[in-house]
Amino acid sequence: MDNPLLRPDPGLFIWTILTFLVLLTALAKFGWGPLLRALESRQQAIRQSLDDAAQAKLELERVQQESLQIIRQARVEAESIIASSRSDAERLREEMKQKARAEASAVVKNAERQIQLEAERAVQQIRHEAVDLSVMIASKLLQRNLTKEDNDRLIEEALRQVDIPRH
Repeated sequence: MDNPLLRPDPGLFIWTILTFLVLLTALAKFGWGPLLRALESRQQAIRQSLDDAAQAKLELERVQQESLQIIRQARVEAESIIASSRSDAERLREEMKQKARAEASAVVKNAERQIQLEAERAVQQIRHEAVDLSVMIASKLLQRNLTKEDNDRLIEEALRQVDIPRH
């Protein structure tokens, strides 16, 4: 029972070694070289990706800091604008109050002046009517009719006594 596969054959052994060496050389030249270059290229790409990711992370942190600074500045400016608007509104409100007070004062003074003028006119008219009435009563008492000239003279004298200038 001699199995031919279990028997060492020196020719088969040499050809197997020679085939192995040729295959190893071919693999080293055509397989390992490109495979190692591909692995090296892949490793370089991974390193570059990691470096890019780190750079992107730093850039993102910088942009976030800038964004926070811009937001803080915008808040400060907004508060300043609000404060300025409030002070402007308060100043405008005070100006409007002062203007309203001045207008009200002017209206009151004008009304007082009109009332005073009307009161003076009414007093003058009452005095004229009193003089006319006095003249009429006096003429009836004297039982005589006064002429127009006599009537005017009596009115003038009565007005002088009362101290009212005649129009």
